Amino acid sequence: MAREKCVLAYSGGLDTSVAIKWLVENRDVDVIALAVDVGQERQDLEFVRQKALDIGAAESIVKDVREEYVEEFLGKALRANALYENKYPLLSAMSRPIIVKHLVQEAHRHQARYIAHGCTGKGNDQVRFEVGIAALDPDIEVIAPVREWDLCTRELEMDYARERGIPVPTTKASPYSIDDNLWGRAIECGVLEDPWVEPPADIYTLTADTRGNSCDEPEYAEITFEQGLPIALDGEVMSFHDIIMRMNELAGKHGFGRIDMIENRLIGVKSREIYEVPGALTLITAHKALEDLCLEREVLHYKLGVEQKWAELVYNGMWFSPLKEALDGFIDTTQQLVTGDVRLRFFKGSCVTVGRRSPYSLYDYNLATYDEADSFDHKAAKGFIDLWGLPTRVWARQRRKVGKEGEV
Repeated sequence: MAREKCVLAYSGGLDTSVAIKWLVENRDVDVIALAVDVGQERQDLEFVRQKALDIGAAESIVKDVREEYVEEFLGKALRANALYENKYPLLSAMSRPIIVKHLVQEAHRHQARYIAHGCTGKGNDQVRFEVGIAALDPDIEVIAPVREWDLCTRELEMDYARERGIPVPTTKASPYSIDDNLWGRAIECGVLEDPWVEPPADIYTLTADTRGNSCDEPEYAEITFEQGLPIALDGEVMSFHDIIMRMNELAGKHGFGRIDMIENRLIGVKSREIYEVPGALTLITAHKALEDLCLEREVLHYKLGVEQKWAELVYNGMWFSPLKEALDGFIDTTQQLVTGDVRLRFFKGSCVTVGRRSPYSLYDYNLATYDEADSFDHKAAKGFIDLWGLPTRVWARQRRKVGKEGEV
C-alpha cells in the first residue's frame, strides 16, 4: 500500500532539514520537499534540492517565483507603504503567502494529504502558513514537526541532525537563524536575543558599517514611478525586480536599511528582531514622498490608517482574507495618479528625499509661495476661521454658563 504524501515547505535550514527525517520516521510519509526561490541571497538552491533527497525526501522541487513575488506581492506592499509597527517592511511576512500558494498547488498536483512546515510554536510563521493553507484548501491537513517533537532547543536539534548525518548550516558557535528574500534579510537567535547587546558586525551582509564606510561623499538616485510602482532608475527603464536589486546595492553601500527593533509578535511575545532592508526602505521612502505630492489631503490622511491595518493583516497571516482584498482595492484606486520622479540622497546611513516632481502634482507654487507671485486670497482666511471655529465658540459660551470658562 502506497504511503501518504506530505509536501514540506523546505528552506534547507536546520528546522526543515531535520523535519524531513522526522516526518519519515514518525509519520511514515513520503516527503516532497518544496524550496521556493524568492530571491534568497545566500543559498545555492540546487544544492538545497539535492540535500533534501540525500536526507530522505522522496522528491525535491525548486520553484523560481521571483518575478511573481515582485509583481503580485511586493508591488502591493510598496503601494501600501507596508511597515509593521511603522518600522518593519514585512520581508518574512510577504514571502509566506506566495510559498503557501505553491505548497497548495504542489499538494494538489501530487494528491498529497498533508502539508508540513518547519515553524516553531511561538513564532508568527506557523500562523501565516496554516491560516493561508486553510484559506486556499481547508481540507489539507497541516503537520508542524517543530511543535510536536521533543527537540525543544536548537542545541537538541543540532544534536539530532549530527546523529543522523544531516548537514545543516547552523552551528553551536554561530547559532543565527536567517530568513532572506528580495525584500531583505531577517536575523534572529544567539546573542541577539538579549535586547541590551549590540548586534555583532558580522551578522550584516547587505549594509556597510557607516563607522568604517569608505563612502565619504553623498550619492544621489532618481526613481521614476508609474501608478505607484517604480519603472526607471536614473532615467534608465528597468524592471521592478532590477530596481530592488540596484537599491539594495546602492543604499546598502551607504549603510542605509538596518533595523534593530523590539517587535510585538501575533502570539503575544515581544521579540528582538534585526533586519537589513536597504532596497525596501528606500523604495517606500521614495513612494511616500511622491504620494505627498500627488494625493489629496483627505485621501492621504485616510490611507495612513489603511496602511497600518494592511500591514497588520499581512503580518498576522491574513493575506488571503476578505478585508485585505478590500483594502487592496482602495489602495489601487489611490495609485492611479502616483506617477513621477523622486530624487534621493544617500550618505552615512541615511536616505533623504531631496526632490520630487509629477505631472499630477497637487502642489501649486503660486498658492504656496510668499513672494510676489502669491495668488492665495488672504482675505478669505478670516471667514474660513470664523466658520471653522464656530462650534468651538458656541461650546465656550455654554461652558461659561456653568462656571467653566477658561478651564482646560
